[in-house]
This record gives sequence, C-alpha cells and structure tokens, in this order.
Amino acid sequence: MTRKLALICILGVVPIVGCLESRSQSRGSRVQRINTPAGMIAYLHKQNLPALKSVEVWENKYGPGLKLTTAHYEIFTTLLEPLMLSQVPGFMESAYRGYNDQLPEPIETTTKFTIYLFAQRQHWEDFTKVFAGPQAPIYCKIKSGAYYLNGSCVVYNIGRELTFSTLGHEGWHQFNSRHFKYRIPSWIDEGIAMLFETNRYERGLFYFESVQNMGRLGSLKITLMKDKMIPLKELVAMNPGEALVTGEDAIMAFYSQSYALVRFLREEDYGKRLGNYHKMLEDGVEGKWPLEEGGRRMAADRNIPMTVRWNRAIGTKLFEYYIGEDFDQIEKEYLAFCRKIVYHVHFAK
Repeated sequence: MTRKLALICILGVVPIVGCLESRSQSRGSRVQRINTPAGMIAYLHKQNLPALKSVEVWENKYGPGLKLTTAHYEIFTTLLEPLMLSQVPGFMESAYRGYNDQLPEPIETTTKFTIYLFAQRQHWEDFTKVFAGPQAPIYCKIKSGAYYLNGSCVVYNIGRELTFSTLGHEGWHQFNSRHFKYRIPSWIDEGIAMLFETNRYERGLFYFESVQNMGRLGSLKITLMKDKMIPLKELVAMNPGEALVTGEDAIMAFYSQSYALVRFLREEDYGKRLGNYHKMLEDGVEGKWPLEEGGRRMAADRNIPMTVRWNRAIGTKLFEYYIGEDFDQIEKEYLAFCRKIVYHVHFAK
C-alpha cells in the first residue's frame, strides 16, 4: 500500500527529537474552551478517565496550571486544551506499558515520573531558564520539541500529534535512565525512543505503531537514495553530537538508521535476534554487561560525562557480545531489511 510521506524536520540541538508535520485535530469537531484550572478540573472529572487518579491546581509563576496524577506519572501543566489534556494521562500510561514491553520482564516503578507540559513556548523557556541552570541556553536553542533533564521531561505544546510524539520519545529516555543500572549507548537509546513517536488512538486507548513512523522511514529512504548510509560498525559507535557536527545528512542517517536497527533486531527473520536484544537490555537493567572496572563505573555513574570515546567503546563491545562479531554479514542483512521497510514509502509530489 502506497503511503504519502509528511514533511520531516530534524532539530539541530541535542537532545534531538525528530518531528513529523503536524496535523490538525479532527476537522469539524467542536471542543469547548476552558480558561480556568477550576473549569478544567470539572471537565476532567466528568470524563471519568481510567488513567487519571487525581487532578488539582498547580500553583506556579508561568500560567494557570494543573497537576495530573496517574499510576506512574505526575504531570504539571499549563495546558488548558480539553481534548488534548484529557488524553495525556492515558497516553503516558500506555507509553509506560510500551517501555516495559521492550524488556523480557516488566519493571514496576515505585516513584512517579515527573513531566512538565507547558501550553506555550514562553512558559517552557521561562521554566527552563530556572530548571536547567547553566545548561539553559543550550536547551532554549531547541526550535521545536522537548528535552529530558534531571529526571524530568519538559515539553511544550506543538500540536497534538507532535506533542504526543515528543512525550513518547523523551519518556523512554526518562524510563531507562531511572531503571537501567547502566546507561545505554546512543544507538540503542535513540533507536528505542523512536519506536514511541507514532501512535494510534482508538476508543480511549493508545497503540504505538513503530512501523508507521513515516518521518523516520522517509529519512531512511532519502539516506539510501543518496548513498549516505553510515556503516554498521560506525553506527553502533556514534552519538548524536558526532552526527550533529558532521552535517544534516549525518543527523538524518544516524536517527533513521538507529530506528531501523532496533526494528531489525526485533523483527528480522521472525525475530531471530530478539532474544539477544532482550538479553542486552536485561543485562543493562541489572548491571551485568561484560565491562572492565572503569567501563562499569562510567556506565553506572550518570554524573560522569558520557564521552565520545566511551560511547564508541561500549557501543561496539555490546553489539559484538550480544548480537555478533561478523559485521559484514549482519550489515548485509540489515541493509536488506532497510530497503524492505522503505519499499512502499513514496514522497508526495
């Protein structure tokens, strides 16, 4: 089935969140305007949302706000858009279940995750200038999207589809940063995060559809057409910063190929490498990767900067240990998989 590709935009600041062209919410639908926290609280109570445990006023200096509590999240928000806000609790709980589905055994968090969702970019920037401290100027350069920092996801509304895509992506970084004893190399971290950028909402439930991520598939097809594919052995050793300084083609290749590589490990040949993939993640959770003492220390201590050198060493070592050392053969299969998944991607004229 031929699919139309939406316009893709890649943000040029780390952390990078790829984004698809935003679509408007259901046309012709009329949703009441609610301008006060009290009005929104009353509205949300009437919706009887299964995922929403409680809602209360959030006193803050950025705008009228609410605190939404679910089983696993505390969501602080200045967004008073009824249709979208009523879906946020269910979306995040669906994402939480999806993150756990990446692992052979689920993890139950004991402390709720924190999300800040702002109605306007100005609210987001004002908050970031305080929250991010000396790093604030870097994060404020993000043109459209969000970031994960100090245990929290910080997002602002860029339209329903894009905002949910961003929440799904950054939420994975938040999840693994808390629950993995070892921090994971960039290709795994970003590759999995992109599995949560595309979703389908149906009768109150969210379904993540990684195979429909047309933004990443489009980038992958462009990379193949331009013959700009990053060799597999180099891909598993890279981080976003290296791609960023190399140029736009490298950024597009790194993200789309990492997305494809995670899918390859999960899907290709009826999931023949899925067990290896799960074992790699499980050992990351439990701190069992085959690392020397210095590597274990850097993998476990997130206060130590994850250098380019460390990422290169660990990314390659883990791939060889869990997936295989024959890069030439694996790359042949990987490239065939990439061509297969983009075969039906066509660009709108």
